Amino acid sequence: MYRDGTIRKYFDDASAGIPAPGGGSVSALAGALATTMGSMAANFTVGRKKFAAVEPEAKAVLARLADLRERLLVLMDDDVAAYSVVSAAYGMPKETPGEKAARTARIQEALVVAMDAPLRTVRACAEVMRALGDLAPIANPNLLSDVGVAAVLAEAAVRGAKLNVDVNLASLADAGLVARTRAEAEGLAVEAARIMREVTESVESHLKP
Repeated sequence: MYRDGTIRKYFDDASAGIPAPGGGSVSALAGALATTMGSMAANFTVGRKKFAAVEPEAKAVLARLADLRERLLVLMDDDVAAYSVVSAAYGMPKETPGEKAARTARIQEALVVAMDAPLRTVRACAEVMRALGDLAPIANPNLLSDVGVAAVLAEAAVRGAKLNVDVNLASLADAGLVARTRAEAEGLAVEAARIMREVTESVESHLKP
């Protein structure tokens, strides 16, 4: 799908008067972009004699970010696919009581599917934030601004994906699922915001003359 196409095609579709790609997909893309800046900073750390003592940690961060980048690119497409499930459910007939009941049940099932992709994006982007938190103290200081960019993007991706979780939770009837999911997403958002502040404060402190 989009992850193997051109960025121009994605931008054109995301900005067009069509329902997908939407906010969940764009949040996953933002998270994937965050991993690129973290990886670049790590790559300018690995292989430098000056940073030999932290090379194992930098390599571990590189591996984590590469895995997360692939997961987020898949989620960028998964979110688009999930919308089609919801759209199909809302398009079901509703003339008879039986049809209405079947449609209602299918919509609830579809909303769970639609919630899953952005929830996985929240989780993945929270992992990106943790990796960046580990990277910031050991990265080549000449690349710290890029670590800061990565942190800002990843935290924004967490918040954006969480909004798309919340919009589906608002229509779900399963109170237990709603409560568990909301608690998880909110907890990860708080964690991501904390790490983002720590990373950006560290970066800004380093950049001050």
